[in-house]
Amino acid sequence: MSYEIILNGEQEKIEILNRSGNEIDVMVGDRKYHLDIAEVEQGVYSILLDGTSFNVELIPTENKKYSANTLYNSFDVEIIDAESRYMNSRKGDEDEEQSFISTPMPGKVVKILVEEGQQVKAGETLIIVSAMKMESEYKVASDRTVTEILVSEGDNIDGNQPLITLE
Repeated sequence: MSYEIILNGEQEKIEILNRSGNEIDVMVGDRKYHLDIAEVEQGVYSILLDGTSFNVELIPTENKKYSANTLYNSFDVEIIDAESRYMNSRKGDEDEEQSFISTPMPGKVVKILVEEGQQVKAGETLIIVSAMKMESEYKVASDRTVTEILVSEGDNIDGNQPLITLE
């Protein structure tokens, strides 16, 4: 299972390689760590790394955002998983022009509802994608023109792969 975290503004990939009880092997960027982690009380964790003990208190501030406190430091932490990537992509940035439609998760193209060169109105569904046993409709945020359709119905797609480009 892999995640990305933002720690004080720096983004890093974290992958859980193996987990057995309190012991866990993780990759953080290109470094591998063997940890022994135990929750000693609600939101407080004891972490052993190479014989050194660390205590970390995680205080939720927002959905998947935390303030992480150690004896000497405090950090802002945001966990970015498939769900939060999906939710962020659905929010969109209304001030930023959308140049393409994509899905944050791998899936399969179910239906394409537009053609190249077609004028589309804000809120119009352009494509339907099936991912994780759910169908999602992807809509355009503002009036646009479809410039290119990069996939076909039935195609298997990767997460964040451009599906339709817009002008």
